[in-house]
Amino acid sequence: MSKTIDWTSCTVKDVIERHFCGPSPDCEERQIFAPEEWGVLKTTAITWSGWNERAHKVLPKELWGQSKIEVNAGDVLVTKAGPRTRVGVVCHVPSTRSQLVVSGKMIGLRPISGVVNASFLAGLLARQEQQKYIHDRTTGMAESQVNFANEVLLDTPLRIPPIQEQDVIAKVLDTLDTAIRETESIIDKLKVVKQGLLQDLLTRGVDANGELRPPQNEAPQLYKQSPLGWIPRAWDVEQLGQILAESTRSGLYKPSSFHGRGPFMVQMGGLFTGEAVDFSSATQIQVSPSELGIFGLNIGDLLFARRSLVFEGAGLCVIVRHLPGPSTFESSIIRARVRETVALPEFVCQFLRGKASSAQRRTLIRQVAVSGVSSDDIRQLFIAIPSLSEQELIVARQHSAQEQINLEQSTVSKLRKQKSGLMNDLLTGRIRVMPLLETTAP
Repeated sequence: MSKTIDWTSCTVKDVIERHFCGPSPDCEERQIFAPEEWGVLKTTAITWSGWNERAHKVLPKELWGQSKIEVNAGDVLVTKAGPRTRVGVVCHVPSTRSQLVVSGKMIGLRPISGVVNASFLAGLLARQEQQKYIHDRTTGMAESQVNFANEVLLDTPLRIPPIQEQDVIAKVLDTLDTAIRETESIIDKLKVVKQGLLQDLLTRGVDANGELRPPQNEAPQLYKQSPLGWIPRAWDVEQLGQILAESTRSGLYKPSSFHGRGPFMVQMGGLFTGEAVDFSSATQIQVSPSELGIFGLNIGDLLFARRSLVFEGAGLCVIVRHLPGPSTFESSIIRARVRETVALPEFVCQFLRGKASSAQRRTLIRQVAVSGVSSDDIRQLFIAIPSLSEQELIVARQHSAQEQINLEQSTVSKLRKQKSGLMNDLLTGRIRVMPLLETTAP
């Protein structure tokens, strides 16, 4: 006999009071701050990490007061238009400020009390089976802009247990969600601390005892003026081109007939996920031995985005920290190799990602259809050069701060896997919570 014989087959429309969509007008790019203002949600308010009420814009005054599309605590929200990866995202609204409405790129669901638990419903809609149902009925001319009709979501099939069992399942999943959110909050704080530490390390450095030097206004005798502003007296300033082991090089273009085999080729997307090159988006491209020799990558290489759709992305520096195998890089990327007798690649990468270097890089970016920089621009960037021993100390302090972040990110990853496994078991009835209900019954 099936473990879920007491579960009911239904659709989304059977378990909700109503659904609602809103407008997508031109709005001021700010949050609401006056008590009479109303806001419209951005799709980024709905994430797999949960609900974010801060992701909204103030509505034009003529659209205020639309209470029928206002989001309430206990609603379930689903994105329905945008890039493929951002469509079908589901979240439960545990609490919210008032006067926020849904936009035309999302659907609000108001569950029927006593029939379906809102958190349980959000969990069901996030399952692979329901997500496949929705995405199989999503349309669009390109993956960057797809959508589905309201009826697709409303007709999505479900199987639900009795409400008491739903409530227990929701409590289990909510406990994990809380742990995930709290850990993510810790990560956000650690990232802020790391950024502050890096700013100090890259402008004040560390003394022979491994301690931060006092700031310039407290110990002016320890500093001197430079093209980068105040720097420690013991530091030098060079342009990047003066500390390179070889000339900068733009990447390789190969037609589609060479794709699908051969060494990995780093794509532009691999430069925008963190400090290090991300090979998850790399493709395999057949190259000749001489091309691999010329365009190959080594650990410690610095890569720069030659062009970017986003202004801040042009000229952004990342470092190669590992290689999955022989690898090259595509034509929109610039490679630089520093002389390690003068500067550590890790230090140079951190400096070029810092505030002072980012400010000078922005002055070099050309804006046309896309934002871009040239190899000459990259070579002109000024770098502060402490001694190698001080660079090592600075890199070590940075790594220590990053390790704390990595540890918390590993915890989040484990919690997400745990939640995913529990969702698959509990939301399908593979594991029942009835014994727990029986032991907690009065």
